Amino acid sequence: MLEISPRKVAQVIFLSRKAPAAQADLREFIEALNDDDKAQLTAIAWIGRGAFDAEDFDEALQTAYGEATTPTADYLMGMPHLAEHLASGLELLGYDPVEEEENLD
Repeated sequence: MLEISPRKVAQVIFLSRKAPAAQADLREFIEALNDDDKAQLTAIAWIGRGAFDAEDFDEALQTAYGEATTPTADYLMGMPHLAEHLASGLELLGYDPVEEEENLD
């Protein structure tokens, strides 16, 4: 289902928890992702905040592609509770966000 590595999502979770100290690093990391990863990251956040159910991942992903009018870094970094939404989204999609974050280098 996920094409983005759960490890990349965990990195965004980690950096967003460190904000504002890691604000520049978070922006740089998100901006370096390819468009597919950015859309997947957005879809995961939406699932985590309850805008879509995990079963509707493909719909969330297509919506993320279709509504990408703002730079993804700006959009996600402006989202309150980004780390919590991403962690919840990963969990709802069957991944262990704590384990992924613990395995970061």
